[in-house]
Amino acid sequence: MLSVKKVVLGAVCVISLTGILIGGKYLITLQTYKKITSELKIGSVDLTKISDGKYTGSCDAVYVGAKVTVTVKDNKIEDIILLSHKNERGKPAEVIKDEVIKAQSLQVDTISGATNSSKVILKSIENALNSGK
Repeated sequence: MLSVKKVVLGAVCVISLTGILIGGKYLITLQTYKKITSELKIGSVDLTKISDGKYTGSCDAVYVGAKVTVTVKDNKIEDIILLSHKNERGKPAEVIKDEVIKAQSLQVDTISGATNSSKVILKSIENALNSGK
């Protein structure tokens, strides 16, 4: 009877320790995600300094990430293709690329309820355009 108690106690300890480690890793990752997204600043890009072409850019914020291809012609954003978008509830943010094309600027409002995905997509576009300088 004593050995059964030891086995059960050992199993409970192993399960508890595993839960603590997994929970701790999740909390650290969540803090990293929050820090990255809170510090994500979208700059402005001077389209007159971007040569015609297709440019790829990406941004990864742990739980949210995006990769885009931006087509520039005659110093205007002609098209933005969202190659990938890792998101949780941020799918509605994918329309922001249309807003950027319409405004010809990265200074557009983020999509309500998908702010972090909006910021990550905008940063991906900014990174693509900056690679075209």
